[in-house]
Amino acid sequence: MPADVTITEFRTSPPPARTSPAGRTRPAWHVVVSLVVAALAGAGVVAAAAGGELSRDGAVALAVFVAAVWLWIFTPLDDTYVALGAAISLVVLGPLEVPEFTGTLGESAVWLLVGAFVVAAAVTTTGLPTRLVSAVVTRVGTPRGLIHATTALLTLSAFVIPATSGRAALALPVFLALAHVLADRPRVVLALAVAVPSVILTSAVASLTGAGAHLVSSEILRAATGHGFGYVQWLVLGLPLAVVWSHLAAEIALTVFTDRTDRTRPLNIPGDSFSSPRRWTDPERRILIVLTAVVLAWCTGEWHGIDPAIVALAGALAATAPGLGVTTLGAAVAAVPWPLLLFMAATFALGLALTTSGATAWLAESVFAPVAALGDHAQAAFLVTVVLVSLAAHLLIQSRSARSAVLIPVIVATATTLGVPPATAVFVSTAAAGFCHTLTSSAKPVAMFARSEDVPGFAPADLLRYSAALAPVSAALLLAFTLWVWPALGLPTS
Repeated sequence: MPADVTITEFRTSPPPARTSPAGRTRPAWHVVVSLVVAALAGAGVVAAAAGGELSRDGAVALAVFVAAVWLWIFTPLDDTYVALGAAISLVVLGPLEVPEFTGTLGESAVWLLVGAFVVAAAVTTTGLPTRLVSAVVTRVGTPRGLIHATTALLTLSAFVIPATSGRAALALPVFLALAHVLADRPRVVLALAVAVPSVILTSAVASLTGAGAHLVSSEILRAATGHGFGYVQWLVLGLPLAVVWSHLAAEIALTVFTDRTDRTRPLNIPGDSFSSPRRWTDPERRILIVLTAVVLAWCTGEWHGIDPAIVALAGALAATAPGLGVTTLGAAVAAVPWPLLLFMAATFALGLALTTSGATAWLAESVFAPVAALGDHAQAAFLVTVVLVSLAAHLLIQSRSARSAVLIPVIVATATTLGVPPATAVFVSTAAAGFCHTLTSSAKPVAMFARSEDVPGFAPADLLRYSAALAPVSAALLLAFTLWVWPALGLPTS
């Protein structure tokens, strides 16, 4: 391998293991209560199957689903391991055929992420992100200007790096450089430490490839209805929310952790704070051309008809082409988070089994029966419930993709029965699931910016304080977009 080739590793959900910040396991009573709840759920499934309300395949699919959810929440087992185990169990027990299971790894969404991760690795290798950050943040003069300029850059990065953890890994060195320069401004550093991972999470909704959970949701929707989300459709719906939500999140962090004096005192960030050459290099120019071409091709897909996955793979080949690319294919492929792709394929299979067996329809009818009883108000009540449940789901299920795997099949089935367009309910839930700011363990980007010997980050109490301010604002914003903004952009509520 050439000496100047850098391997960039993107670490993304699902994480390898989940423990509390102190490394302690959950108290025993949590496990006992959860086992009782799981047993009751299992008994309900058995009773439904015995009464003829649920087919055998539906009962098996639901039993496997309940077991997978329990393992995701209450054990430190790797999420990918659990998902693969659940999918294989469905094949062995009958609800899923072997071709259906193996075919999920060949889904367009999987190949889209493969190509996108290769391009992202090439972009990172050139140092282009650091150059762009340096060009912007060294020109700001106040903490508010700094935090909102950073927010704008992080929002744009959702179109370049297809994983929240990958974006956090790129942002962390920049934050550390800023923290060093602003060592005499600890409250400003704290606001940045909270705002950066928060914005990474809230801005992900801007792009279909901004988080693996988006593609999980889209593919489950496609399996159930025949239609998923296109790149441009997601962009039109997600970018406005990402911009508003991210800048609100940044402003709240600035307001909560700094006082008026901090916010008005000027900043002076030297131009040499970041290790970036003054002149643009040839690799930077070449990868910028490739990146621009890929994004433009995604945005014009309805015109030329080329699948986004093919566009991404063509971009990957261009970025790694001998003599023209900026890295080698081997180095870039090594940066692809294969556990995430396996997790996606396995959850596609799980969602397919739940849908085709009739399990989701039965579960939706059972869980949302009180909502259906509201008559004319059922649709609005359902969408409000979807927003609130999706916002709170991170407290139990820490993987964003796992949350989609759990919630979306049920939401699709319920939306259909209540007369709500399934695409609307899926997008609302997936967007709301981007809120995972309450605990350090709630999301990988949040954990990366927590206070440690190497990172002048935030304490758990700081995060709780911030979440208490951001959560109600997020709920109100999402409901406003659901009821007024998205319908105006072509996403109806009925």
